[in-house]
Amino acid sequence: MEKKELPDLQMDGVNTAAGGKYNKVNINGVSKINGALSAHTYKCDGVMKMNGDLAAEEMEINGNFRLKGNLQAGVMKLNGVLTGDGSLRGERCELDGMLKLKGNCEVEELMGEGVFTIGGLLSAGRIEFGLHGLAEAGEIGVESLIIRKTGSAAWGRLFGGIIPKFKLELRAKLIEGDYIDLEYTAADVVRGGTVIIGEGCSIGRVEYRTGLTVHPGARVEKEEKNGA
Repeated sequence: MEKKELPDLQMDGVNTAAGGKYNKVNINGVSKINGALSAHTYKCDGVMKMNGDLAAEEMEINGNFRLKGNLQAGVMKLNGVLTGDGSLRGERCELDGMLKLKGNCEVEELMGEGVFTIGGLLSAGRIEFGLHGLAEAGEIGVESLIIRKTGSAAWGRLFGGIIPKFKLELRAKLIEGDYIDLEYTAADVVRGGTVIIGEGCSIGRVEYRTGLTVHPGARVEKEEKNGA
């Protein structure tokens, strides 16, 4: 992207704009964008509704974001709630809040805490995530996955009013990866190289290649060692 040749977009207060190609986008307030938008950097503070695809090399969203399209980001920081009808593709997503997508989520890294709901496949090189509620994905494919139960009074005061009060748990039909370390997870099948099934897990079948550790407080219906 030749950022010097592209204009900047600044929106403050209550505004509506069309999409387009920009160098730097900075939005504060309650805004709506009608149409696809791409930018070198994109920052939004407040309430945003976007009717179209969004792409940016660097993205920061603070507040409540509703996206009717697909999202592509190099590095994305999300502090708040993002609800999307499409899919997310990117390098790194730092999440502190809630991510809800109807499509797939394909990133190199997903780090943070809160909850996520991925309608399709959650695919990542590395995921380290602290649960504050019910997180769901159809299937999860990773190189490394670490799920922990997390809870802090400060976090609850900040997001407690917007995240539904469901059981604190990760749910998926299939979780597959090289290194899997889980707490408070319910899955039909967990398949991996080194697998650690921690406290609060309920797993139908675990298939492992290198090693398996099961916490006394976890339930595994079937264990199976495959390969070397």
